[in-house]
Amino acid sequence: MELTRKGISNKAAWEAAGYRLPAFDIEAVARNTKERPVWIHFGAGNIFRAFQANVVQNLLNEGVMDTGLIAAEGYDYELIEKMYHPHDNLSILVTLKADGTIEKTVVGSIVESLVLDSGNAAAYTRLKEIFSAPSLQMASFTITEKGYALTNARGEVLPDIRADYEAGPAAPVSYLGKVISLLYTRYQAEKLPIAMVSMDNCSHNGDKLYVAVDTFARKWAKSGLVDSGFVDYVNSSSVSFPWTMIDKITPRPDPKIQDMLKADAIDGLDPIVTTKNTYAAPFVNAEECEYLVIEDHFPNGRPALEKGGFIFTERETVDKVERMKVTTCLNPLHTALAIFGCLLDYRLISREMENPSLKRLAERIGYDEGLPVVTNPGILDPKEFLREVLEVRIPNPFMPDTPQRIVTDTSQKLSIRYGETIKSYLASDTLDVSSLKLIPLVFAGWLRYLMAIDDNGQPFSLSPDPLLDTVCPYVKDISLGGNNDLSVLDPLLRNAQIFGVDLFEAGLADMVKDYFAKLTAGTKAVEKTLKEAVA
Repeated sequence: MELTRKGISNKAAWEAAGYRLPAFDIEAVARNTKERPVWIHFGAGNIFRAFQANVVQNLLNEGVMDTGLIAAEGYDYELIEKMYHPHDNLSILVTLKADGTIEKTVVGSIVESLVLDSGNAAAYTRLKEIFSAPSLQMASFTITEKGYALTNARGEVLPDIRADYEAGPAAPVSYLGKVISLLYTRYQAEKLPIAMVSMDNCSHNGDKLYVAVDTFARKWAKSGLVDSGFVDYVNSSSVSFPWTMIDKITPRPDPKIQDMLKADAIDGLDPIVTTKNTYAAPFVNAEECEYLVIEDHFPNGRPALEKGGFIFTERETVDKVERMKVTTCLNPLHTALAIFGCLLDYRLISREMENPSLKRLAERIGYDEGLPVVTNPGILDPKEFLREVLEVRIPNPFMPDTPQRIVTDTSQKLSIRYGETIKSYLASDTLDVSSLKLIPLVFAGWLRYLMAIDDNGQPFSLSPDPLLDTVCPYVKDISLGGNNDLSVLDPLLRNAQIFGVDLFEAGLADMVKDYFAKLTAGTKAVEKTLKEAVA
């Protein structure tokens, strides 16, 4: 069997192997989409194929929609050239369920795929055609948070962005420049309405996209490179930039999944690593849980995606859901498990939940310390969301997620994932910040992690983090079992940019240092301290 439109025409063989196939006429949907495109998506990676594309497939199967998705990729063209085109835009979704079962689906809702390359005349002409279509309702994005950046960490305009500012929309080279030039094409086509929908996993993502688009429009207009009315169009009711909250884990292609699919006699499923170091395969392995909450602001209308499970609401509610996830019900638990998982030499987050102390740590951070200050968004129950995270999602044995990956960039995460909870306690008339016991333990655990020595006294490699050169010197002279002067940590503990608050002013610094002293008492001190702290 082969993963192509011709290959899946042998339905009996695929269904006998346990695959769900598209139940709609792919050719007819492709024709409809070419004639009247509705939804184009930028960022042709795993989460798009596993989540949005599968939701659209279900709606096509049910007859709710009759047009499919158009995928465009502006960073790594090899995804389109080596993954999409050879398989006629089909992919296999392998859903990994916590009960140990799997579900295999051939996803066929993506009916056209294009490189976002202004130097590719055919592809760029087609993209302009799509953006000139009155039927187009939205352009969505999963290009990562840094995909919206106009400057580097020092505030300097990125070279490609600067080149596009100066050259205008004719032949842009940056990802953003190309997208915004297409939006200018839509402006020229009678100022047609559209929703520009960031679906990236970052706070207030719609604002990040808006700032980039508005900045480009103003730069170009000021230089006379576009009509001055383009700025007004971007800021009019014809163009929206909704906020969204997305939540679904889609790890790298798992070799075990590849072997399983090969056992079904499917050819040509070998993953690739592109020249831009993107890991991709004709299949996607993903968890079953998924959430996409979207601000319902679509100037040109939208498909009935709520029938596929998307949740549409107002901006304030999207913000509450995002805060619920990031500051209480998911991200803080992942970070805690990642830090201590590295120290205790775990290689899978799911295996950590078999350790009673680590399981209890995650539970207490969520239920005891986070839930008392969470704002209930109304559309999702925080306690039920947290229960699903702790009992279904994190323990899922099929999910090949590692502490070493999740601990990446922890210095950038602590202030949001824990600092916001501390601030809520400090602002409360009924809660005492000194009752927080596990969040200070996580802070101490991170300091212990920075020593790059595990609980057995063995060295390990720290995961990438932009502040390692800044924070590691604070612990460089600390030894396990030594008589350490912990006052060297004081300047770091006062750093509100890292922790969200000055831990001395918050009254938590001494607790962090006490925990750190216990964690560095010798080998096996991490496991011992954890057990005592969560008892």
